[in-house]
Amino acid sequence: MAALGVSLWAPVLVLALALAPGCLAGLPPRNDTARVARYVIHECDWGALATISSHSPVTGQPFNNVFSVSDGSRRAGTGTPYFYLTAMEISVQDLQVNPNASFTASLAQTHYCKKEGFDPQSPLCAHVILFGNIQQVSGTEIDTAKLALFTRHPEMASWPRDHNWFFAKLNIMNIWLLDYFGGIKTVTPEEYYKAKP
Repeated sequence: MAALGVSLWAPVLVLALALAPGCLAGLPPRNDTARVARYVIHECDWGALATISSHSPVTGQPFNNVFSVSDGSRRAGTGTPYFYLTAMEISVQDLQVNPNASFTASLAQTHYCKKEGFDPQSPLCAHVILFGNIQQVSGTEIDTAKLALFTRHPEMASWPRDHNWFFAKLNIMNIWLLDYFGGIKTVTPEEYYKAKP
C-alpha cells in the first residue's frame, strides 16, 4: 500500500518541482529577479509600447502599439531596448508630445512558454514592464543601436529611406517583473544593468 501511495503522488511531486522557482531550463533562477528581467528583454524581439495618445478622439487615453526591439546581438545584450522609428508612426507622434512610455515584453512570444505549456497570462510565462522615456540616440550610440537592431531585424535595413527612420532607446526609470505567482516584483535600473543575463 505504501508503494501505491508513493506512485500516486509521484506526478504531483514532479509537477511541484517543475513549477518551483529557478527550475525552468533557460531562465535564470526566478529569485534572481534582475537577471530574469534582463533575460526576458534580451530574448524578446518585439513588444508592446504604451504611450499617451495625442490623437482625437482618444486624446489623453492609453495607447498600445507593437514594435520590434533589440538590446543587442544574440551574444551581446546590453539591457537597453533600442527601436527604429519614424515620425510617420502614430505612437512616435504621441512621443513627440509626451516622451513617457512603458514597454512590455513577454516570453509568450518565444517558443519557451508553449514548450513549457504555460498560458501567456500565466505568471510562469515571464513578462517585464519597463517604464521610462523614449529618446533619440546620437553619437557613437547610433552604431550600437544600428548593430543591435539590424542583426536581429535585418529587414529594417531595406525600409524606405524617405520615411526618415531614426534610432531611439527607452531610458529605463522603473522595472516590474511578473515571473511567478504572488504578484509583481520590482527591480531598480541599477540592479538591472548590473545583472549578467
